[in-house]
Amino acid sequence: MAVRPRRTPSSLLVGLLAVTLAGALTPTTVAATPRAPTTDLSRPALDQPALDRTALDRTALDRVALDRSALDRAGPWAASSAAGERWSVDLAVGGGDDVNVRTGAGLLRLADTRPTRRTRPAALAAPVAEGALLAPARTLAGPANRIHADLTAETPPGTTAQVQVRGARSTGWTEWREAGGAPVVFDRPVSRVQTRVLLTTRDPKAAASVRAVRLTADTATVAAPAPAAVRSYRVFATREGEVGGVTANGRTIQPRDHFVALPSRRGLSPLDSGDYTVRVCTTSGSRCEYAPVWDVGPWNTRDDYWNPAAVRENWKDLPQGRPEAQAAYQYGYNGGRDQFGRTVLNPAGIDLADGTFWDGLLLTDNAWVDVTYLWTGSGPRGVVGSGPLNIRTGPGTSYATRGLAATHADVPIQCYVKGQTVAGTYRTTNRWNRLAGGQYVSHAYVSAVYGGTVSPC
Repeated sequence: MAVRPRRTPSSLLVGLLAVTLAGALTPTTVAATPRAPTTDLSRPALDQPALDRTALDRTALDRVALDRSALDRAGPWAASSAAGERWSVDLAVGGGDDVNVRTGAGLLRLADTRPTRRTRPAALAAPVAEGALLAPARTLAGPANRIHADLTAETPPGTTAQVQVRGARSTGWTEWREAGGAPVVFDRPVSRVQTRVLLTTRDPKAAASVRAVRLTADTATVAAPAPAAVRSYRVFATREGEVGGVTANGRTIQPRDHFVALPSRRGLSPLDSGDYTVRVCTTSGSRCEYAPVWDVGPWNTRDDYWNPAAVRENWKDLPQGRPEAQAAYQYGYNGGRDQFGRTVLNPAGIDLADGTFWDGLLLTDNAWVDVTYLWTGSGPRGVVGSGPLNIRTGPGTSYATRGLAATHADVPIQCYVKGQTVAGTYRTTNRWNRLAGGQYVSHAYVSAVYGGTVSPC
C-alpha cells in the first residue's frame, strides 16, 4: 500500500468560474444511475450467482428515465434563450452520492471538518477533510458543447470550493473538468450535463460555504476531433487495503472489495457506477480484471497522466502515460516529491482494492501492471450488473478463468457468440460476449448494453 500524501488547498473561488477543456475523451456511460444496495463482493466469483439481485438492474430504459427533467436539480435561476440555457444547482444533500456535506440556511458546507478515515479519500490518508455534492444529470433542451460555471462561495484560509462538470452523449460521459478561467468546450455536443461541487479544508476549525452554483450551456464552433485509440500504459500498482475507510465517491471499503484508485478526480466514477472503468492486467497477460474507478490516489490528486500534454492537468512536460510519482521516484522529478511536497517512496500510478489485487490478478505483492483506461475508447459497452463475474477463455463454464469483471464495471464488447446456456441474474441465454484478448463473459449477468450495436462474431 502506498504511503499517502498530503493535499494542498486550491485558490479562492468566488464569483464567475468556468471550466476549460483542452481536448476530449470518449466516455463510458450515458446517464447517472440510482444507487443499488451494496453487493457483497467478498463472495467467490460465479458464472451463476444468486438470482435475487434485481435491484442491481441498470437497463437502457432506466438510464434514459433517470435523466428526465423531473430529476434535475434546477432552482429558480433556470431559463432557456438564444443566449444559452441557464440553470442553478440545488444544493440540498440528496443521498449516497453526496459525501460528507450538509446543507443549512441555504449554504452547502462540510458535514465534518476533521480529517479522519471517513472524511477523506482512503487512497490518500492526508491531513485534509473533504466532501462532495453530486447533482443529478440535467437533460438539456438542445445539444450544446460549451458550459459556463458561476460559483458563489466563501472560502476562509485553508479551505477550497470547486465546481466540476462533465457532459454525456449516446456513447457515454466525458471526463470531469474543473472550474478555471474559460468555459468548458466539448469536442462534440452533449445532451446532458452533470455538476459536482468539491469542498476541502486543512483546518478543522474552518469550512468553505457555497451559496449558489449557476451554469449556462450554449454552442461554440470547434474542430472535428481526430479518431483516437483507447489508451493503455504500464504502471506500478499498490494494494490499497484501508478496509472500513471511505473512498472519494463515498463507498465504505469492504473486505476483498473490487475497484481501483487513480491519482485524478477526472476519471472518478459516481458511487455504484462504472462510468470510468479500467482493465488492469498482469504484465504476462495471464490475469485481468475490469474494475470501476472509485477512489483518488495514490500520491497525487491532480495527475491524469493518461492524457496528452494539451489536456493533462499538471506536469505537462512528462511523457504521456508516466505518472508523476513514477518520475519522482525513478528520476528525481519535482525534487523526488509529490504535489504535496512529500518524498515519493514508490512509483505507484494506481491503487488496487484487495479483491482486485488478490482475487482478480492473484498478486501477492505490489507489481507493475498494464492498465487500459477504457473510457478513452469507443464502441459498445456492457454493464456488469452482478459480479464479480468470471472472465473465461471460451463461451462456457468449463473453460478456464482468466480474471474477473467487477460489479458495475463497463466492459467493451467486441462481438458475441453462442455457447453454453446460463441462467443468470438478468436472463437465461446462450450468448457470450467476447472481450479483448479472446476472453468471454456470460450475457446472463449483463444488465445493459450501450454505445453501439453488438454483432455476432
